[in-house]
Amino acid sequence: MTQKVRVGVVKVGNIGTSTMVDLLLDERAEREDVEFRVVGSGPKMLKEECEEVAEKILEFKPDIVVVISPNPALPGPTAARKIVARSGKPVVVIGDAPGKRVVPDLEKEGLGYIMIEADSMIGARREFLDPAEMAIFNANVVKTLSVTGAFNIVCEEIDRVISGVKAGSTYLPRVVITRDKAVEAAGFENPYARAKAMAAYEIARRVADVSMEGCFKVKEMEKYVPIVASAHEMMEIASKLSDEARELEKSTDVLLRKPHADDGKLLVKRKLMEKPK
Repeated sequence: MTQKVRVGVVKVGNIGTSTMVDLLLDERAEREDVEFRVVGSGPKMLKEECEEVAEKILEFKPDIVVVISPNPALPGPTAARKIVARSGKPVVVIGDAPGKRVVPDLEKEGLGYIMIEADSMIGARREFLDPAEMAIFNANVVKTLSVTGAFNIVCEEIDRVISGVKAGSTYLPRVVITRDKAVEAAGFENPYARAKAMAAYEIARRVADVSMEGCFKVKEMEKYVPIVASAHEMMEIASKLSDEARELEKSTDVLLRKPHADDGKLLVKRKLMEKPK
């Protein structure tokens, strides 16, 4: 009988990775070695809401807890991670580039972390951002992080935590996903595909600075609207470059695929018509 590891996921607010983090671990919904529960505070991340969802996940009695949010240094995400840490189980905090500021605290608290530099802030100005624009931005983020290899790292690092629990040991990821780490994990064989993916990740990473400027630094509407719009145009270009990189790999039948086996092991294949091993 396969040992099942209980994975609790606390989603506080939203970054691009939030929509995918549990799905990356069981892409066909057929893994026999994991059981999931996901709780979230929706788009908001007030301290009281974050505390409530963190308490809720502990009712599941998880073996591993993943807490994912924008800027994990903020009061809400901080409160959530302190509550789930009481479980004594491995805790992994996933965040964006601003989360790098809290890395020393996470290490002191004995927690794992994965900070994704290119999971950038959205252009959250009312004059610009509507539901459709929000969804398109997040779709572009997801595609960019998928193709450039960032999601490979997220998946593989949390799988290592799961494997540790199965073996009776503890593994805690402590990773900042830079451009070079992401693209290495993507496993490109075509050098032009690799270059396009590097460009995509770098553009997506810089979106955060532009969004931050438009949302918090510039006060005049006639100035901040085009700034946040430009950030979204950058993410659109990053997504298109990601498409181009993937198509180059497909054109010579060398695209790296790493599906999960039913027991959770990551398999590998390149050729479209071969079986993963």
